[in-house]
Amino acid sequence: MESDCRIPMACFRPRALALHALFWGLVSLRVFGASLLSEEKTAGKHLLTSPTRHTTRASDAPCWQLEDFVVTVECSQCSTKPWAACEQTGYVETVNCSKSNREEYKSCRSALMEEVLFWRMEGVVLGLMVLLALVVVARQRSLDRLASEKVRRQIESI
Repeated sequence: MESDCRIPMACFRPRALALHALFWGLVSLRVFGASLLSEEKTAGKHLLTSPTRHTTRASDAPCWQLEDFVVTVECSQCSTKPWAACEQTGYVETVNCSKSNREEYKSCRSALMEEVLFWRMEGVVLGLMVLLALVVVARQRSLDRLASEKVRRQIESI
């Protein structure tokens, strides 16, 4: 008699439940951790402009962190000039600050760089999927071998 349950009972075993909980816990930790890091970075920008913060003077901070700006040159790969803005991502954009009318360089993330990182991540995930599928097949074969050996011994003992 077949069950109407569409979820295999193997999914409710303690080991499977623990692995699912671990996996989804790590995924959510990564997502929420990235969110918290992003919030800390934006909070750090507000701390730079705070009058109670004495470690960073307004003259030390780039003008684009302190005031409104307009992007004059879109995000492009750094040339041979050794800019401090190039160290983070390898891409830079030119901005013009509205109040001080200064032109400065700001690190940015390129769409091309994001695409390369995305496909690299997809390749890693695909590689892991193939590797883990091979591990599952090997484990299943070894379990099948053990089961058939056990049946063979039971038949021989009769």
